Amino acid sequence: MNTWRQRIRPEQIRELSLIGLIVIALLIFGWQIENFLSARTFNRITSSVAIVGMVAIGQTLVVLTRNIDLSVGSIVGFTAYFVGAQLAANNGLPPLVAVGLALLVGGTMGLINGLIVAYGRVPAIITTLGTLAIYRMLLINYANARTITVDSLPSWVVELSRQNLFSIGDFAVRPLFAITVVAVVVFQLVLGYTIFGRRLYAIGSNPEAARFAGLPAQRMVLAAFVICGMLAGLAGFLFLARFGNITAVAGQGIELESVAAVVVGGVNTFGGSGTVLGALLGAFLIDLLGQGLLRWLGISEFWRDALLGLLILLAVASDSVILGWLRRLWAAPALRAEVGHER
Repeated sequence: MNTWRQRIRPEQIRELSLIGLIVIALLIFGWQIENFLSARTFNRITSSVAIVGMVAIGQTLVVLTRNIDLSVGSIVGFTAYFVGAQLAANNGLPPLVAVGLALLVGGTMGLINGLIVAYGRVPAIITTLGTLAIYRMLLINYANARTITVDSLPSWVVELSRQNLFSIGDFAVRPLFAITVVAVVVFQLVLGYTIFGRRLYAIGSNPEAARFAGLPAQRMVLAAFVICGMLAGLAGFLFLARFGNITAVAGQGIELESVAAVVVGGVNTFGGSGTVLGALLGAFLIDLLGQGLLRWLGISEFWRDALLGLLILLAVASDSVILGWLRRLWAAPALRAEVGHER
C-alpha cells in the first residue's frame, strides 16, 4: 500500500479520472449521435484543442505561481492578426520567421504583464484584466475594420491545418495538434525534472517560505508570464493557420477556455500543484462536451459558456474537497512514521 502511494500522487488520480470521463463522454455521445465517433469529429476537436491547449500550457505556469493571466485571449487575437498582416504583405516570409514573430509579440505582451505583477506588485487578476482590454483595443486600432483573408496568405499557412502528419485508419494527426502535444511533453518534463519547474511549484506552494529560502520569486513570476505570453503568441499563429480569416474579434473567449482547461485539469488555483498534461486533458474534455452537447441537444454558445463556468466551479470544489482528502490520506503514513520516530 505504501509503495502504491509513493508511485501515484493525488494529482495523477485527477488525470486518470479525466481520461475516464473522456471515455464515458465518447461512449455516451457515440451512442446518442449518429457518426459522432468519426474522423471528422476527431479532427474538429483536436484542431480546437491545439489552440486552447497551447494557451493552457502557459496558463498552467502562471497559475502554479498563484497568479492568473486573463489577457491571453487578446494576445492570441493580436498575434494572429499581426502575423497575418505581415504574411499578407510579404508572402515570401519564411515560416520560421513568422513563428518567431508570433513568439516575440506574445512574449513582449507577457513581459509587460509580468513586470507589472512581479515588480509593480499589482494583483495579477487586476493587471491582466486591464491588459486584456488594452491589447484588444490595440488590435482594434491596428486592424481598423480590415480583415485578413485566406486568399492573401501564403499557401503553406492555409495548408498547415489541412495536412496530415500520419494516419491511423481514418483518423489523422495534423500538424497543429502535433505541435501542441510536443509543447505539452516539453513543459511536462520541464516542470518535473528541472530547477525551473521545482521553483515554480515551491513559489506557488508557499511564497513567503520561498522568499525566505532565497528563491528569486519575482524573476520566476516574470518568467512564467513571459513564457505564457510566448505560448499565447504561438497559439495566435495556430489560430491564423486554422481559420485564415482574422478580424478584430479573434481570440475572444479563449481566456475563459484556458482557465477552465487548467482548473478542470487539476491545477490548484492556489498554486503549487498541477501538470500541463492535466490542462491538456481538461481542454480536450471541455471541447468534447461542447461539441457533443451542440450536436445532441443543440445548445447555443451562451449555454456553452455557462457550461464552462459550471465546470470551473465543480473543478474548484472537487479540488478543495476530494483532492484535499486524498492529499491528507497520502500524507498520513509519513506523519505517523515521523511521530513514531520522535517517540
